[in-house]
Formats: sequence, structure tokens, C-alpha cells
Amino acid sequence: MTTVSVIGCGHMGGALVKGLSRADTHRVTACDLDTDALEAIEPYCAETTSDVAAATADADVVFVAVKPDVVGAVLGDLDLSADQTLVTIAAGVPRSFAAEHTDATVVRLMPNLAAETGTMAAAVSWDTPDADVSAVLDALGEFVVIDEDLMDVATALNGSGPAFVYYLIKSMQEGAVAEGMAPGDARTLAAQTFKGAAETVLRSEESLDDLIDAVATEGGTTIEGMEVLWDSDADAVVGDAVHAAADRSRELSSGFDDE
Repeated sequence: MTTVSVIGCGHMGGALVKGLSRADTHRVTACDLDTDALEAIEPYCAETTSDVAAATADADVVFVAVKPDVVGAVLGDLDLSADQTLVTIAAGVPRSFAAEHTDATVVRLMPNLAAETGTMAAAVSWDTPDADVSAVLDALGEFVVIDEDLMDVATALNGSGPAFVYYLIKSMQEGAVAEGMAPGDARTLAAQTFKGAAETVLRSEESLDDLIDAVATEGGTTIEGMEVLWDSDADAVVGDAVHAAADRSRELSSGFDDE
């Protein structure tokens, strides 16, 4: 069984721990200085501790799930060997920065909060494939391997993307409520519609335009709604949201490039 340590048990670190507890294929130690965070995560892991050295001494894979501004301090407390793997998930923190602080193999990852439910979308960058990290990611959802210079895009797309999707679900929910549907029913139908559509995209080899055409048949109801979207700048606005998030990730990265 692979041993995993997660340093930082906030939203993302906690999602990793909870997701791995569902898979039941890894022994997980959670580490955080916040005792409330550790108490919340305790039912989902084998051990909790505030001692970074103790948490990571025997781990095969160490996730550093803290904010970018404290990554340096956390790395300074680690004493990992070349046989271990360090996975940094902090936005904008390059592998080169982490590698200067450790002998471990460094992998950069951009996951998202759906790790908690085993439906995570993640992007990973490494020099060579890491079997232990791959097994962890497989247990949490889907992942793609990308060049590190695309990590800012991944940060925007799958890292920030869930918030954009929540926004769209809320918009669809509110549209249905305005038509008289109960909010709870509208929320369920909107969310499940996104879930089903996303699953269809993952399973299908058809283009997204072809999938749209399959629903938006001539003379039907869907095409009337699509005409509104096609005549709007909705696609540009969504693209602008992705660009803005990617730009912020690049700004964070530039701070580490200067160090």
C-alpha cells in the first residue's frame, strides 16, 4: 500500500484526503498546524499530526497543499530523500523552485476540489511518469500530462473552472425558478444536466459542435435557446474568465522566477 502525506488540510488538501479515503488504496497521513482542520479530516485518514518531519519521514508521496506564499517555509521544514516524491499543487509555484529545496523527485499538479468525490480533473507535469503519483491520481479522477509551461492554463481551466461551472449552474437554476420551478428541483436538474453532459463528452469521440447539433434539432426547443447563446458573446466572456485566471497564475509564477 502506498503511503501518502498531505501537508495542508484546507479545502484542496482536505479534498485529496477525503477522496483517497473513498478509494481505500492508500495509507494517508494529514499534517496541518490548524488543529480544527486536523479534527475535521481525522475520520478520513490513518493519522493526523502537526509535525511535518514526522508526517513525511516514511511517505512514498508527499503532497504540499498550502498557499503559494508559504510553500518556501514548508519546503524548508522537509527532509525528503531521493526515493520519495514531492507533489506541489500551489498555483504558480514551478518545479524548479521546489527542486531547490529537496532531494525528492518533484511533480507539479493542478487538481480540483472534485477529488473529494473521485471525479477530479487534474493536470500533472513531471520529467518521467511516476507510478505512485499515477495511482493516486487514478483513485481521485481523471488526469492529463502536460508541459509545465501550460500549467497556468490548467490552473485556470480545471483549477478555477469549477467555480465557472457553478456560476453557469446557478444561472440555469435561476432561469428555471423564474419560470416557476422550485429552487431545489431546479438546482438538481441543472447540476445533473451538467454532470450528464460532461460524462457524455468524456465518453464520446464526437466533436462538441456535433454533440450540440445532436440536441439542437431544427424546429425544436433547444435550438431556440442556442440561438440566444450564438447571438451573444457568452463564449467570449467565458474565455475571458479563463484568460484572467491564467494571467493571475502567471503573475504568481513570476514572483518565484525572481527568487
